[in-house]
Parts: sequence; C-alpha cells; structure tokens
Amino acid sequence: MPYARPTLLQLRQQALQDINSADLSGVDGLLRRSVLRVMALVQAGFAYLHYDYQDWVARQAVPWSATDEFAAGWGALKGVTRKDATKASGTAVFSGVAGTVIPSGTVLTRADETLYATTSAVTLGAAGTATVAFTAVAAGSAGNADAGSKLYLSGALTGVNSAATSVAEIVGGADQEHLDDYKARYLAEYANPPQGGATSDYVQWAEEVAGVTRAWAAPNGYGAGTVVVYVMLDETQAAHDGFPQGTNGVASDEPRGVTATGDQLVVANHISPLRPVTALVYVVAPNAQAVNFVIDDVSPFTSTTQADITTALEDMFRRLGDPRGATLYPSDWDAAVRSVAGMKRFTVVAPAAPVTLPTGSLPVLGTLTATT
Repeated sequence: MPYARPTLLQLRQQALQDINSADLSGVDGLLRRSVLRVMALVQAGFAYLHYDYQDWVARQAVPWSATDEFAAGWGALKGVTRKDATKASGTAVFSGVAGTVIPSGTVLTRADETLYATTSAVTLGAAGTATVAFTAVAAGSAGNADAGSKLYLSGALTGVNSAATSVAEIVGGADQEHLDDYKARYLAEYANPPQGGATSDYVQWAEEVAGVTRAWAAPNGYGAGTVVVYVMLDETQAAHDGFPQGTNGVASDEPRGVTATGDQLVVANHISPLRPVTALVYVVAPNAQAVNFVIDDVSPFTSTTQADITTALEDMFRRLGDPRGATLYPSDWDAAVRSVAGMKRFTVVAPAAPVTLPTGSLPVLGTLTATT
C-alpha cells in the first residue's frame, strides 16, 4: 500500500492541534496573530519540504523514475550512455573563377541563419566549379536540410560566387537523446541482459546510434546465418516520415554482401564490431505501406478534431507497426479515434477488415477522408 503523504494544509492543522492539545495556560494557538500560530505554520512548511525531499530521494533511488545525472548513473551501471547531439554534414557546389581557393573553415549560412563550415580547402576547377564538404557549426537536427538547399558565404570571398546549392540532403544531425528514450533503452538492458547475439542485442545495438529511435531484428531474414535489422529515425528524418535515407546492405568491413550507404551504413558499421563474428548483418529501411481511412459521422466535426484523428492514427501506427510482419485490427483504430478529446461519435467505413502488413513494411497514414 503506498504511503499517503500529508498535504501542507493537513500539516498546518496538525501543528495547531498539537499546540492546543498541550493545554498551556492562557495560550490559544488558533488566534490569527498568535506567535505560536505563526510558528506552527512555519514548522508545517519545513515538514512539507522534508516530505518533498524524501519523495525526490525515492525517485532517484530506482532506475525507472530517476532523472538527470541519477538516470545517467543507473544507465552507466549497464554500460548505456545517453546519445549526444550530432552535427549534420553535406556537400555543395560553388562556382566562380577557376583556380580560386575556398579555404577550410569557410562559414556558410542557410536562409534561416543556420551555420555550416567547410571541412577542407578546395580549389575551383577549370570549369569554375567545385564540390565542397561542410559540417554544421552547432549539433542538432536543425542542421538537416533537403537536397538543393541554398547556402551563402557569410563573408565575401574574392573570385567565388556567394550562393551555392547542396548536392544532396544535409543529414546526420540529431538532438541529444530525450531522457524518456534514454531510460527506455537502459531499462531494456536491465530487463534483457546481453546474451552475445540474441535478437534483443541487435535491437539495443542499433538504438545506440544517434538518431535511431526504433529498431527490430529478424533472425535468418535473408537466409541462414543472416540477421536483418530494420531501423527508423523518427526525428532526424522527420521530413521522410522517419524512414532512413540510404541504401540497404552490410557494414563497410563486411565482404559477404553489398555495402550499405547513408543512415543504414552508419548503423551497420556500429553493429559490426559488436556482433558474433559469423553473423551476416543487413541493415534495412522498412518500406512505407500507406493505409487509407474513410471515417463517417464524425462529431464534433472541426478542423481540430480532424487533426487530432490524424495524430491518433499516426501514433497507433508507430506503436503497432512491425516490419517483421503485423496485422492491424478494427479495434486498434477504433480505440485510437475514440481517444481523441471531445469525440462523441464516429463510424470507420474503411478499412472494413484487418490490415495485414507485408514483411519489411511499416504502416503510414495515406488519405484520411472524414465526413459529418
């Protein structure tokens, strides 16, 4: 039975009762301007703070409710550290006078004032162009951008046009891991201790990579001796609904398969030195499987309600989707829509039957048609 912590009002009343029960001649602690009444209220406040401190100590004393540096300590006991923010990087094409040098460390600015710096000196070729590699100055997902993004020299550089265009997507930026996500990882480590290559080990290894928010492992997914690891990057690749950007494959030091690229290669290279030496690990991006919805008789029928329905369905897909194969049932989406605040009634017309997802696919919301 949990301990019933007294409220501040209860502590005040108890202190006043204690004073009055002392039966001191000529003393009444209930008088509004009584010195004893003031002392009673002060003592009650001190006691309340002591209870609060004890609650705080109790929260830090166990791994599932610990916060900040105490959570980091519980994770460190299992060798799980919080993922730091990472910097985005990419390449851009500059033009200008042939032979002009663009120095290393040249600062580039995006239209929203995000800053990047070139990582090496480059000389414009005979055609007056050169591809320059750069990295974001500040770590975080804000540094990511689409291919074709415009970048500008922060200061004039003689012989070089001030504007450039990114060759491909600017990727790799990730914010520091959210505390809740970090706690979920180290609690999984407590619940599933490493077993030298169990299915849960591959999931934990993949989720150690900055930006990876979900992972699944499929033993023998591509035949005997193989392990297929599916990953999602819901925050750093939010522009692509969280799906990794790159090609599927194996680590760069693995000669037995096609080498992955992009996000998949980063994960594969991280897992490679951790896996059992005989395992052939493929890191794979799930395929997006669109599921369309038609919902009739929605009440109340407002733009807010429709937006909340979209959010609820997307949350359901994230919770229940599994690229190793999953089936979504009418009860699943009924519960999701019913959870929308203020929802009075609705009828889901389509899908009318369970939706079975093919192996390697994750559900995403297709078209949502809501009517009143």
